[in-house]
Formats: sequence, C-alpha cells, structure tokens
Amino acid sequence: MKKIVLHTFILIVSFCFSLAKAQNKISVTNLQCEMLNNPEGIDVLQPRLSWQIKSDANDVKQTAYQIIVASTLENLNANKADLWDSGKVTSDASVNVVYNGKKLKDRQNAFWKVTVFTDKGEAKSAENAHFSIGILTYADWKSTRWIGYEKLSKDDSISQYSKLSARYFRKEIDLKKQVKNAKVYIMGMGLYELYINGNKIGNQVLAPVPTDYTKNVKYNVFDVTSQLKEGKNMLGTILGNGRFFAMRQDYKPYKIKSFGLPKMALQLFVEYTDGSSEVIRTDDTWKLTTDGPILSNNEYDGEEYDARKEMKGWNTINFDDKNWVNARYVQEPGGFYEAQMTPNMKIKDEVKPISIKATPRGTYILDIGQNMVGWLQLKVKGKSGDQITMKFAESLQKDGSLYIANLRDAKTTDVYTLKGEGEEIWEPRFIFHGFRFVEISGFPGKPTVDNFVGKVVYDDIKTTGTFESSDAIMNQIFKNAWWGIRGNYKGMPIDCPQRNERQPWLGDRTTGAYGESFLFDNQTLYAKWLDDIKYSQTQDGGLPDVAPAFWRYYGDNVTWPGTYITVADMLYQQFGDAAVVKKQYPYMKKWMVYMEENYLQNDLMDKDKYGDWCVPPESLELIRSKDPARLTDGQLLSSAFYYELLIIMKKFAVIANADADIAHYDDLAVRIKKAFNAKFLNTGKNYYANNTVTANVLPLAFGLVPENLKDKVFQNMAHEVEETKQGHISTGVIGTQFLMRTLTNFGRGDLAYKLASNKTYPSWGFMVENGATTIWELWNGNTADPSMNSQNHVMLLGDLLIWYYENMAGIKSNPETPGFKQIIMKPDFNAGLTFVNASYESIYGTIKSDWKKNKNTLEWKISIPANTSALVYLPTVNASDVKVNKGKVSKNYKIENNKLVLELSSGTYQINVNNIKQ
Repeated sequence: MKKIVLHTFILIVSFCFSLAKAQNKISVTNLQCEMLNNPEGIDVLQPRLSWQIKSDANDVKQTAYQIIVASTLENLNANKADLWDSGKVTSDASVNVVYNGKKLKDRQNAFWKVTVFTDKGEAKSAENAHFSIGILTYADWKSTRWIGYEKLSKDDSISQYSKLSARYFRKEIDLKKQVKNAKVYIMGMGLYELYINGNKIGNQVLAPVPTDYTKNVKYNVFDVTSQLKEGKNMLGTILGNGRFFAMRQDYKPYKIKSFGLPKMALQLFVEYTDGSSEVIRTDDTWKLTTDGPILSNNEYDGEEYDARKEMKGWNTINFDDKNWVNARYVQEPGGFYEAQMTPNMKIKDEVKPISIKATPRGTYILDIGQNMVGWLQLKVKGKSGDQITMKFAESLQKDGSLYIANLRDAKTTDVYTLKGEGEEIWEPRFIFHGFRFVEISGFPGKPTVDNFVGKVVYDDIKTTGTFESSDAIMNQIFKNAWWGIRGNYKGMPIDCPQRNERQPWLGDRTTGAYGESFLFDNQTLYAKWLDDIKYSQTQDGGLPDVAPAFWRYYGDNVTWPGTYITVADMLYQQFGDAAVVKKQYPYMKKWMVYMEENYLQNDLMDKDKYGDWCVPPESLELIRSKDPARLTDGQLLSSAFYYELLIIMKKFAVIANADADIAHYDDLAVRIKKAFNAKFLNTGKNYYANNTVTANVLPLAFGLVPENLKDKVFQNMAHEVEETKQGHISTGVIGTQFLMRTLTNFGRGDLAYKLASNKTYPSWGFMVENGATTIWELWNGNTADPSMNSQNHVMLLGDLLIWYYENMAGIKSNPETPGFKQIIMKPDFNAGLTFVNASYESIYGTIKSDWKKNKNTLEWKISIPANTSALVYLPTVNASDVKVNKGKVSKNYKIENNKLVLELSSGTYQINVNNIKQ
C-alpha cells in the first residue's frame, strides 16, 4: 500500500514538474537585421539586430544575451563565430542591438543566432538568420556601365501624354564551372523586371522604390544561385518608365522634374565551387529591342499591350535576336548608389468583382466592390487583333457611367490587343490605378465577373494592427483607413492613387504616419522617406512640400516641411529608432535655423502657405472655405507648430549628443510662447485669435496656454465643438491632427467619440454613409468641385487612428521608454463604447487589449509581450473591487487621478473590476 502511495506521489510530482516546465516554455523568434525580413545587400556596416521572446509564462524578463555571427552557415552551425561573438552580455536589450564584430566587407555574408537568458530560463533562436552587405562604394560600380537606348521608337511621343515603349534587354553568358553562389545587383530605371533562363527573379512588382534619381539611386540584390547552371545561361530584363521617364515628360518643366529615358546597370557575381569567381556586367554587348508587346506604360494614363508582338523565348538561350540592336552606353542618372533598405511592392491581395453590367453604349461596367489600388487581371478568348479597353474610376455618375472629372487629365486606361491563341491571361507590369469601377470596351462576347481579378499592390509590409469596437461606424472607418493607407504606400507615402498627382506630400503625413504605424509595419518605409526629404533639402536649408521633389514646390512654410521632424519622432516613439534621429538631426537643425533666420519676426513665425487645409466649407460645392470665421490665422499655425518642433528638437538634441543646441531651443521656445500669447490669446474671452477650434486646439495640445487658463480655453473649445458646430468636425488637416487626443486628455472623450461615430456632414461617418470604402480628400468629397475630390486620401484622418489605439484600446508606448518597452494601457472606458478588441504587433511582440463593460463592471483581457511591462489604469480607487487572474490585488498598485494603476510584467491577464467609476 505504501509503495502505491509513493508511486502516486512521484507521478503527481512528475506531472506538476512537467506542467510547470511546459508553462515556462521560452522561445526566440523573428530575428531581424535592420528590421528587414530579407536583408540582402544592406549598406550598413554596423547593422542593428533584433529578436522577440515568446513565452506562455508571465513575468518573463531578459537578463542577458549572446549573439554569434559567422561568415558561413557551416561555421554558425558549428558555433564558430569568425565574425563576432558578443559573449554573454548582461542586458535586457532585445531590439536594435548594434553589431560590434569584425569589420564587414563588400558583399559579405553573415549568418547569426542568439541565445537569450531570462529569469525563467534560457532559449536559443530556433532559426538561423542571415544578412549580407551590399556594394558599399561608388568605385565598385565603375567597371559597370549604364546601358539604354536614347531614342524614341516610331510610336513613342514626348508630350503632355507621353508614350514610351518598354525596353527589352538580353545577354547570353557561358559559365564554365559549377556555381557555388551567385548574386545579382541591379539598378533598373525607372522600373524593371529581371529574368534568368526564362524565370522571373523575385515576386516584387514596380521595383525599385522611387527616389530623386539625381540624388540617390536604389539597387536591389537577389541570390540567384539556384537559377544558374554550368554552361549557357540567359539574363533578361524589361525596363518600364515609372517616375524616371516622367508621366508628363516635358510638360510644365518648371514644375515637373524629369530624368531622361530608361536605363540600367547590373552586376552578377558568381562564385564557383573551385574557389574562383567571375563578374558579369552590363556593357554594349547586351542586345536590346523596343519592339516588344508593351507599347506604352504611363502611371497616369495606363499600359498598352499588344500580345501579337510577344517574343516567345526572348529571355531564354538560343533565341534569335538578329533584329535586336546592341545596347548603347548612356549617362548615369547622377545620384549616389544605395542599397534599398525597404521592401519593394508586391501583389498583396486579390479582390473578386461583385458585378458587371451592360450599358446602353455597348460597354460594360465592372464593380470591384472596394476602392482599391493596383490593377486588373484579364482572362479572355478571342480573335487576333481584338482590342479590349479598360477605363478605371473610383465612382459612377447618376446615369451609371464612370465619374472621371476628378481624375483631371489622367487617362487611367489599359488597352490589351489579343493574339488569338486560346485563353489569354494578362495584367499590366509597370503602372497602377486607384479604382473601384472599370468600363470594359471591345470585349469579345459577354464578359462575366470571372473574367477579371483585382490585384492589390503596395509595399510588402505586414499589417500589425486590428481594431473592433461596439460602434459599427467606427469599425467601418477603420477598415476604410486600412484600405486607403495601404493603397497609398508606393515605395513612399503618396497622397492619392488615381488622378494626375500621386505625390509624396509632406503635410499629409505630419501626424498621419503616427496613426498608420499602428496598422502597418511602416518603419523602413518612413526611414527611407526621411532620406528622400533630406536629399531634397536645398543648400541653404529649405525643404519642399513634396519629397522626393518630383514637383518643384519650394515655397517655405512650417506645417508641411515640419513633417520631417514629426515623422522622425514617430519612428523614435513607436519603434525606438534613435539611429534615424541621429542620422537626420543635422539636416533637421539646418532647416530649423533656415526658417528662424528667414521668417521669424518679433518672435513669431511669419510664413504660412496652406492654412488649415480643407476645413469643411460653408457650401457643399466648395473645395475651400471662403468664410473668415472658419479660417485660422496662418501666423498662429506656423508659430504654434514651430514651437512644438522646438520641443521635439530639444529631445532630439539629447539623443544626437548635441547638448550645445538645447539652450537655444529653450530660449527660442520661451520667446515664442510669450509672443504667441501676447498676440493671439484673448484673456477676456479665453480663446485664441478668432476662436476657431484649430486656433484653440494647437496651443492646448502644444502646452502654449498659461497654466491658469488651460481649463477655461478648453471649455471654450469644447463649447465650439459641441454647441456651435453641433458635435461635428470643423477643423482641417492641421487642427484634426490633435483634436481627438486633446478632447480626451482634457476629460471629454465622450465628445471625441461623438465626432468619431457621427454619420452626418461633416464627419468620417458621413463618408461611410455615402458609400465610401476609403477616406476622402474632402469632408464633402461627394459634392465638391471635381478638380480636388479624390476619394482615396488619408490626410483627413488626423489623429483618429492614434486615438483609436491609445485612448480607446489603451495601447500606447510610454514616451520615457520608446518602442513599447513599457506600455501605457489607459482606455477611456466612459467615452461611449461598450467594448473594444484591439491588437498591435510591436517590435517586442503582440500587445492585446480586449475589454467590455456594462453599467457597473469591466472585464478586460490583456497580453503584454515578454521583456516588456505595462502601466494598467482601472476605473476604480478600490483595490478590493479588482481581481487579476481571479486573484486579489494587495500590492504593486497606486492611485493616480482617481484611477487604480497596476504595473504588470509580461504575460496574459484577465482583469475584472466591480463598481466601476463612471
């Protein structure tokens, strides 16, 4: 009997031990170099390495790490760290750990792994990560010549509606030995597709990302070892026009920058199994033709393709290219060559059409069901020479025809000519459209929805945020924002995807980039864009309103160019990216000094260009309001914004070790604050300037209001929103960037919620109620003058998405520990929502906030990533009313502003609160 009891006891202990061991399982995942998923050819000699710790246990903290980096996978697997062994480093850093090993060389391969030590045990990374260094110096490209064809073909034209056929290149090579490793480095301007032995290399589209090619040119790198074989091989490329051969070439040359005809430079590095190597470069032995099936590709106007001109096997060996000519040496673009450190675009989604209807004109209107960005794939059978025309638009007129007035002079038309050989499937290569509806002309027979598929195209970055609430309108606004944001990521953030603009306006992303960062992993995209802005800076320090400066808009103001600083601040706040601040700081400071020296008059910034752009006008047909009572003083806007930028620059000076600048920022901020209040503050009536909501929200948000008047100014502003404007938006692009958070921070989350859930004009919900599936450019975008009513813009989102996450879900990075090292979880439970279920994939891992409440109780489920912590604010002051994972709260809490605050370490928690404070 005793033996049985003993065995039972042992079994119970063993089971409990196994259970405890399983519950403490720790893993290391998502190893990244420079926050890139596929870091081939980076141009950083001391790259930053990051990883995530996963565990099903609570309270997991990293105490140390050890990184091993090797030059080959074999060395790494043998734990031979011939590049770097960090040793065991006592640190909780798991993000942006700087490589500190042997100096890395051109085209250096590096394989790495990490062992993480925590207070719950240690874990090794399951996967081995890899990165490689690119071509670091200009000299390493000097033996590679740019090739192209500096002539027009017979059907080409340069005009307001330029047409230029695609350039096709081919080069047959003979590899005499067995290939061990091979990489290709390519710069294809404006856009390229690369083939080896008939196979397209990579799944990217519209590559590379656009830049000002006179300042910097991006190259892409591909490992093509598996594509090459001993003996004969064929290299082939197609060059499209992109932003290089400008969409309105030689039209308004004083405004639109152009770069010439398409060209390319390529290097193929081959390492053989015997240790020898070879480099194949572009030169004048490459063959070229412009007589292929892509007759024209113009981002504004569309792509024309004649399948009868297809050249079967052109990118394989033994193709007869006797009618091709030798490529010509051409002038290089002029910009410095850089590795592309942000993903290319990709077909990220497919959309099935919901209907197709015949029209009295003998055409068909196809409805995709969603305003999207990309192109249409066509499936058709017909006779040789049949020509199908597809015209794209965002909406329809009352008679059912396409509404195209808002496209301005963009033709947005694709043309496909059939070869007549059975079923043909086609989609364009070098353009994109913003559209929901397509008019189909010339289709042989009667088309159905099965003949078409919408291909959604944007940067290959992942969605990081989800949001659902008890309010259906807010949920649809979130969905519309998600569609609009991703559609306007095109290697840079553009304003719209449909009309003859599509430009990277700075003012559209001043605060918008911050909100977007909750929905998308946009860190590398915006780091690249800051470089675009830096390269656009004039010698004396000025910045444009559009960068890259494809449009020459150098007019000087604060609110648009100031985006340079606010986006850098977003990257620091959301991703903990101090390196980008240090890199850009000298150029940001140069602009700040430029504006101070040229436009600061009597301690106020005396220059504004756009005002509070897109204030809801007094008439539904107007683009811009003409009522002075709705407009905010430009000097107030620029002075308030410049003051806020000084505060940010002071923080940046500390990060960039520019302590000598701090005193100047402090002194200037004090002077501007004094002058600002002396001129604009009405102390008798407690409002600023002419009492617009924007005139009051900026000084409140930026800390310009004297302490003793803050509540009075806010109450006045809230009255303007609630009573004068009857609970509707009255702000434009500038004011809306700070409206929702300011209302909530001053205790009127209910009023912010009213703005967010409104269905009547002007509001985001009004757009939804009128059929919008993205965000409009104008509050009255369905009725305004068509010269400016894009139905896919993001600038009017303001701080709405930030408010969704930080104030409704309670997912906010503590500014004192940027990058979500510590999370502030402080939802406004009394704003009006009854539940919110949101998540955000931070650089440390997934943060979840799922709460629901009734009149008296709150149930809140939260997840905090390993190696982080959270401050959790609860609507009570009584610890006895709180249970965490069914247990009582007896310590580790404080009371702050009538809220009970818990500091929780990583893990999953269910929190229940009774008798919640209303």
